Amino acid sequence: MATSFFIHPSNATTTTTIQPSNLVNKVCNQTSNYTFCVESLYANPKTPNANRQELAYIIYVSAYLNATSTQEHIAKLLNKNANTSQRPLLLRCARDYTKAVSKLAVAYGDLDSETYNSLAIYSRTASAAADDCQAAFKGTHSPLTTRNEDLKGLCEICVFVSKLFVTS
Repeated sequence: MATSFFIHPSNATTTTTIQPSNLVNKVCNQTSNYTFCVESLYANPKTPNANRQELAYIIYVSAYLNATSTQEHIAKLLNKNANTSQRPLLLRCARDYTKAVSKLAVAYGDLDSETYNSLAIYSRTASAAADDCQAAFKGTHSPLTTRNEDLKGLCEICVFVSKLFVTS
């Protein structure tokens, strides 16, 4: 699955130098953060010429790699903070990210089999896992806020890309 790699959108070219394709505009205009969407998609050099299928692979791989990277980060935090008050919160996030990674992997499999019906559901479930992780830290500082927000943003893009395959 990981034939591409995720580049954090803040490291990508800014939207002022990108001329988004019509397909990217169609997707990103529906999201809550147009700039994040364009930068996330254009972090992959295949985006400018991507059709809807390729765009789906690009964003689902990005979301999957983001989630697995966060999973690894949580494991490092757990090792580093083995006996702190954050441990139960990090364990909850570890479970949340296991769920997110699982759902995004299933979505990727559905792309391979050209089964598009549940892509949005899997994306929303992965996004909800990031929400749940963030909620675990309510009232305290979360070391995962940026990562949770990024996964939510990527999953939102996944939802709108998945709508490209739904016929009315």
